[in-house]
Amino acid sequence: MHASPRSLTTLAATPLSPRSLMTSAPPSEPRLSPPAGATRRLPTPMSRATRFRLRLLVLVMLVLFAGPVLRDHRAAATLLGRFSDAKAEVTGLDEGEIFLDAPRGKVRARTFAPKGRAGLPGVVLVHGIQYQGIDEARITRFARAFADTGVVVLMPEIAELSDYHVDPRSIGTVGAAIEALRARTGRDRVGLMGMSFGGGIALLTAAREEHRDHVGFVVAVGAHDDLARTLRFFATRTVGFPDGTARTQRAHDYGAMVLVYNRVPDFFPEADREEATLALRAWLHEKRDIAREHAKKTAPASRDLLEEIFTTDLAGIRPELRRIVETHAGEDTGVSPHGHLEGLRAPVYLLHGEDDVVIPSAETLWLANDVPKGLLREALVSPAIRHVEVEGEPTLAQKWALLRFMGRVIGEARAL
Repeated sequence: MHASPRSLTTLAATPLSPRSLMTSAPPSEPRLSPPAGATRRLPTPMSRATRFRLRLLVLVMLVLFAGPVLRDHRAAATLLGRFSDAKAEVTGLDEGEIFLDAPRGKVRARTFAPKGRAGLPGVVLVHGIQYQGIDEARITRFARAFADTGVVVLMPEIAELSDYHVDPRSIGTVGAAIEALRARTGRDRVGLMGMSFGGGIALLTAAREEHRDHVGFVVAVGAHDDLARTLRFFATRTVGFPDGTARTQRAHDYGAMVLVYNRVPDFFPEADREEATLALRAWLHEKRDIAREHAKKTAPASRDLLEEIFTTDLAGIRPELRRIVETHAGEDTGVSPHGHLEGLRAPVYLLHGEDDVVIPSAETLWLANDVPKGLLREALVSPAIRHVEVEGEPTLAQKWALLRFMGRVIGEARAL
């Protein structure tokens, strides 16, 4: 099944209408009439007490069914409100720092848990490409808001993502975080949630044979399906959809800078590569003066190229960007969920900002097609978020769709 690129909510479960549950007798069973001369028995009036008991029973059933759902939706509303407010504070949490034993060595991680509450479920939260990693303000704010819903959140430092690289070694780090959180919570399964390129890494980890039976659900927010296709978007500003259509869309120049940073040998002569790498890294770390100091140590041609990149005047290098992307296209399959999700066993939730200029929302439509049949619970492409931030002035319907999505995720976490 191919999802339409214009669909906001794809492959979501369709709720049953109460009317559909109230069916009459099958047409093959005719209504019986009393024999001629028989006395028709009038129905006995229902006593007031009986009517009250029936109404009470219906009310209790509604509360039992809707109570947890409403509770999850209320928690989602609070979570989204806190995440969208940079000044929001969450109190009543125990926050800590631990070190995980990962294949790459000791890995720093942060933990967030409600104070004084034992036996809570856990969720591993994977950050995206950002030099501050687990200390970045937005991901920290989200971790606190999520923990306050009644879960233990563990956030591992993914060194490759913090250095703007999407690397298969990150999968081992996420796997180590899963095992550490299982040990802490005493539960066989934990939730897994990834942001941006961390979403693709989360999906790949959940599909691995050694981890798939210990992941209760996986959420990918603003994730990539095919890394080469995403990098091609940085170079061409063209988005391809699963139905074969394509459209032009603005791409954030940050993406092109990250692409150059990952392919320094393709853009700079050997004598300038070290200083060019340091210059680009400093710029990505928001240290502009230091970046230009490193750029001054390169040859004139390299210095001019760096200045073009710094000022986001990329028109002159876009043809070269396209060539580099195509040259290395086959090297990115190990970090692309595309074609590698057959091992998934956990329910999957996908969320993407409709006008995402870093990873196009079409990537979530591709992911929806790659998730094994029966595991995709919801794929929401929403105008209410940008990349991994809640922003803008969404309509009431758009707010409800996002709230409902997060309510379902919180429900999955609480059910672990």
